[in-house]
Amino acid sequence: MNSLSLADGAFAEEFFPFTQTRPVADLRCGILTIREKWELLLKDRKDFSDSLTEKSISVPGHILPDSSLAKSISNGINDTLLNAARRLENLPDLLRWNAVEMISDFQLLTKGRQSQPVSSTNRVTGADIFLEEGAIMEHCIVNCVEGPVYIGKDALVMEGSMIRGPFALGARGVVKMGTRIYGATSVGPHCVIGGEIKNSIFFESSNKAHDGYLGDSVIGAWCNLGAGTSNSNMKNSGGEVRLWNPLKRKFTDAGIKCGLMMGDFSRSAIHTAFNTGSVVGVCCHVFGEGRAPVYLPSFSWGIHGETYAFEKAMQHISRWKKFKGEILRPEEMNQLKTIFDQIKTPS
Repeated sequence: MNSLSLADGAFAEEFFPFTQTRPVADLRCGILTIREKWELLLKDRKDFSDSLTEKSISVPGHILPDSSLAKSISNGINDTLLNAARRLENLPDLLRWNAVEMISDFQLLTKGRQSQPVSSTNRVTGADIFLEEGAIMEHCIVNCVEGPVYIGKDALVMEGSMIRGPFALGARGVVKMGTRIYGATSVGPHCVIGGEIKNSIFFESSNKAHDGYLGDSVIGAWCNLGAGTSNSNMKNSGGEVRLWNPLKRKFTDAGIKCGLMMGDFSRSAIHTAFNTGSVVGVCCHVFGEGRAPVYLPSFSWGIHGETYAFEKAMQHISRWKKFKGEILRPEEMNQLKTIFDQIKTPS
C-alpha cells in the first residue's frame, strides 16, 4: 500500500518469532492482517489520496485501525484517536484481541455484500455466516451465535465439520472431514486444518491437517504440524504462563492460557507434544523423543540442540512450497540466510 506508511519500532521485538520474517503490520489478528485492515478502511477514499500530495502520513504498525481512525487520516493523525486505538503490545495480544478483531473484520468484509447461498445440507444456528464466491461447505454443523463465520473464496469445508464462531477460513483454505473448531479461530489463505482447534491463528499456507489438539496458539506461514501433534495450553498448576523472548532476553506474561507460538517455515513430526507457552523459532524441524522444550531457537534440527543445515533447510522448504504450487523466492532465501547467520554468530 503506497498511501500510508506503517512503521515498525522497538515494539517489533515483542513479536518474536513472527517479526523475524515480516513487519508488524503483516501480523494477522482477526480475519485480516493489520495492513489489510488499513487497505479496506481507506479503499476508494479520495480525500485521503489527495492529502498525500501535501504530506506523508506514518502510523505505528502495531495499531489496530477502526473506521474513526481511518476517517481522521485525511487531515493528519488525530492523536486522541491514535492514543485510544487498540494496539498490539506483545505476542499474547494477538490472541487477546483476536475475537474482537474477527467481529470487526467480518463487518468490514461483508458490508453491503451478499453471501453465496449456504447449502441446506448444513445445520446453521445464527445469522452471521458469509461464504465468498466458490466456497463449498456441505453437511456441517455451524454455530455463529457467539461470533460470525466467514468462509473465503474457493475454500472448502468438508462434511462432518463442527464450527463455533467466530471462525474464518481464508481463500483456498481447507477444513478436513470431522474437524472440531472453537472460536475465536482465524485461518489464513491456503491453509489446511483438521482435528481439534480452539482460539488460534494461522498466518498463511500452513497445515494442521490431522487429529491432535491446538489451542490458544499462533502458527506462522508455511508451517506443518504432523499427525497427532498436540499442545498444552494451560499449566496443571493453573498458574500464569510465560513466553520466552530471546531478543528481549526476558519472559512475557501470557495469562492463564497460552499454547504454541511457531515461526514461519517450521514443522513438527508425527505425535509431537508441545508444552504450555512454547516458542519455536523460524525454520525448525521439531522431532525427537519426549516433549519439545519450551523454547527452540530458529534453525533447530530436532529437540536436542542440533542446527538445521542451511542448504538442507532450503531444499526442504522448496519441496513444501512445491506442494502448494509455489517456489522459494530469492528474497525469502536471503532473509532466511540472514537469520541463520545470526544464529551461528550470536551477538
